[in-house]
Amino acid sequence: MTVTVRSFAKINLGLSIGGLRPDGFHDLRTVYQTIALHDIIRVQVGRGTGIEIHCDDPRVPKDQTNTCYRIAERAMASLRASGRVAITIEKRLPVQGGLGAGSGNAVATLLALERALKKKLPGAERLRIAAEVGSDLPLFLVGGTVLGVGRGEEVYPLPDLSTAHCVIVTPGIGVSTPAAFADWDAMASGQAAELRSARTAEGGRPHVDRADAKLTPQLPSDRMIEFGRAVSAWLSGQPLSGVPVSRGRGRAETSLLDLVRTGIENDFEQVVFPKYPELREVKSVLERAGAFYASLSGSGSAIYGFFRSRTAGQKAVARLQRDGIPAVVTTTLTRRQYWRKFPVSGF
Repeated sequence: MTVTVRSFAKINLGLSIGGLRPDGFHDLRTVYQTIALHDIIRVQVGRGTGIEIHCDDPRVPKDQTNTCYRIAERAMASLRASGRVAITIEKRLPVQGGLGAGSGNAVATLLALERALKKKLPGAERLRIAAEVGSDLPLFLVGGTVLGVGRGEEVYPLPDLSTAHCVIVTPGIGVSTPAAFADWDAMASGQAAELRSARTAEGGRPHVDRADAKLTPQLPSDRMIEFGRAVSAWLSGQPLSGVPVSRGRGRAETSLLDLVRTGIENDFEQVVFPKYPELREVKSVLERAGAFYASLSGSGSAIYGFFRSRTAGQKAVARLQRDGIPAVVTTTLTRRQYWRKFPVSGF
């Protein structure tokens, strides 16, 4: 039996990078949001042993380094199952694009494998396995609007944002996440040294003129606290679960705008944009075209922008495509939409 599922993408609504942890990862704060763009994953279990990966995209590894391979290997052991697992990946999402394509592929493989085997892992075991394979994986076991903390693998469902029109721009640039973190560490180290040198003997606080206050670098812990406060402020304005929202421009329609008004940003832009200035220009194009919020997703290279109508988004896409830049209009997915659209066949 072949089970076919959609493997949806995600974007990051703000991303705050904390300090380097003893385990080599960074503390993160982010709001994940699933979107309708997707790959297709097909899983079949037959006689024999082993795991094989099939994909026409040469950039996708076919060995043990593939996240689908790694999660299938762990799932087969946890389910105490046997058989030869064949995983086919139909790529529609970019590789190294900041849209969580590889992570989403892995979670889709896990759930399709359970269906093919007619066995099911407990929810906590799914999350454990997903977090072992990668930081972005657990969010795809939740879907919709999700808070990510820790190194991003600790996830909590948030009140769903209403469906919004979103333009996704996928420049032909592969941004290495490890390299982006390394650049961040180098920048943060320089900022920390600057703060230390600016400290005065009295009170140990940096002396900064009011006019230069905005230029003062922040320590990672300060940035994490600010992000947490912004999300908490947004959550405090959300309607209680189960309380109906009036039609028209009610809370459901303005919740996304309320969130972006908190000033959330993606810290990766500080190190990725100087290295790839063309990505900063793409963000500017989206903003000039009417996006009420535009941002890098993850470490990039995908850039997204939110528009108040599909027509406005399509105009922005046409403008980008005239310059040879790949772009498409899509929508965000609520949690219910995510799980309703997830299966294709075999369910």
